[in-house]
Formats: sequence, structure tokens, C-alpha cells
Amino acid sequence: MGTIDADDLLPAERLRTAALEGEISQIHRGDPHAAEGDTFEIADTTFEVREVTERRLGDLTDEDARAEGSPDLESYKRRIERTHDTEWDDEDTAYLHRFEPVP
Repeated sequence: MGTIDADDLLPAERLRTAALEGEISQIHRGDPHAAEGDTFEIADTTFEVREVTERRLGDLTDEDARAEGSPDLESYKRRIERTHDTEWDDEDTAYLHRFEPVP
């Protein structure tokens, strides 16, 4: 367990703001950017990484998409394709980083 830079896990300002406002509680990244138990801070709010798991993209659900700020999985897929200039492949894997604010 350690302290990580929020910018490493959530590289865009809009992601950090969304986490702070409770709009997102997880993010998938191509590589692990944290370990379970790591903490990070955004605007004097401390978050703890609760889960880091490698997942097949085809296993993601609408619930995952909502936890990442999209209304459903199809919207999430389109956002990922547009952001990363790639086609969604259900067989690809990414690392889930689930986090929550701590008192």
C-alpha cells in the first residue's frame, strides 16, 4: 500500500472532477496503475483503491459503464473507441481500478 498521484490513475481533469463529485468510482486502464490499498488525493479528499483486477472487455456490463460515467455499455464502448482511436475487441483485457473516498 502506498500513495499514488491521482493524475497517474485518472489522467484527465474531467475524470478527477467526476471522481470527486461521485460520478465515477472505477476506471479501466491498459496496465495496472495502482495496487489494492493504495490511496490518492483530489482536492483534499482521500480515495482508496479497493480493487485492481484484469478483466476481459467482453465481461464488462452496463453497471461497469455507469461506474465509469457512461449511461450504458454501448455508450462506453463508443467513448473508448473514440478516445483511443481503436476498435472495441471483447477479447482484449484491461485492468479495473475500483476506488472510493475514505473518511
